[in-house]
Amino acid sequence: MKKLYHLLKAYGVWRIPAIIIVGSMIGMGGYLMKISNVTSYLGDDPKTCVNCHVMTPEYNTWERSSHKSVATCNDCHVPHDNVFRKYYFKAMDGMRHATMFTLRMEPQSIVMHEAGQTVVQENCIRCHSNQVRDAKLESIVPESEVHRTDRQCWECHREVPHGRVKSLSSVPYGRITGEDGNNNVPDWVKEKINSKYSDKK
Repeated sequence: MKKLYHLLKAYGVWRIPAIIIVGSMIGMGGYLMKISNVTSYLGDDPKTCVNCHVMTPEYNTWERSSHKSVATCNDCHVPHDNVFRKYYFKAMDGMRHATMFTLRMEPQSIVMHEAGQTVVQENCIRCHSNQVRDAKLESIVPESEVHRTDRQCWECHREVPHGRVKSLSSVPYGRITGEDGNNNVPDWVKEKINSKYSDKK
């Protein structure tokens, strides 16, 4: 802070504009973090994934799958080998998603990129290691585990857990409803929608 103060003092003419610009940047950054509910992405709540409407089909299909009772979105789509890799991956993937959705670059059909596929494959093997590994077979054929994991799991199990997810254009008015029929839109999104429409009245 001292260096910044001396720098501003040395260039006295620029002091006020510099303070306004820096203050504006900090304020806009804080506002952006608040409006995007950035803290929700630190947890494991699957409803966070539907903050972006394009993920509605993925959320709906997961919610009706056998994985719902045993796995959240992060259990499959985030690395679990160490905490640093987990949050680094979440940050990089989140920035990628935010950029694509903000600039309207999202594809009609959501497809995992290569880094995401690697993580999901790791997690399939991590959770289903008892089905992937066979101790008796490995004692006879040591390389059997490699041969049993050399393909992506979804080459065969392609409808797990999301079923046949349609493209975004095929479900433009897709609703995020739970098994009980209630709307699973996060509360903070409901508040924003309600305040937007109440302001127009």
